[in-house]
Amino acid sequence: MESKRIDLTASERKELETFTKTGVRNTRLVARAKIILALDTSEGRTAAGQAEIVHRVGVSRRTVNVARDAFRKSADVTAFLRRKKRTTPPVKPKVDGELEARIIAMACSEPPQGCARWALRLIAEKCVELRYVDALSHMTVKRLLKKRNLSLT
Repeated sequence: MESKRIDLTASERKELETFTKTGVRNTRLVARAKIILALDTSEGRTAAGQAEIVHRVGVSRRTVNVARDAFRKSADVTAFLRRKKRTTPPVKPKVDGELEARIIAMACSEPPQGCARWALRLIAEKCVELRYVDALSHMTVKRLLKKRNLSLT
């Protein structure tokens, strides 16, 4: 248990206390800061027990363990209190600027012979038929046109 002790310097403790008491912050990050403050054993303080921290901060035991381990691994307090930035989006967008331009141009053009107007599904099917994209939902076409304040009336 001794290896899991956290001894904060005065400046680290002040930074964590300031973080929890001032500004508009992410609730998860404030909870992490409160957990570390409760686990601090510097200057003769006694670390709060896990059950007490769970009750006081309103998190799970697992969250206490994860926050403690993350703090021990982080370079400094500032790095610990900063959310990790995602380097890439989870899924690459299917519609890029070129495809968007083609869809808008198609929606503004004359409908195919035998159709009175372009329909969302018809645009999506035509994009696949012309091999602009492998697959395209009519709802994607709808969101794109709505974003540009265009309608198919």
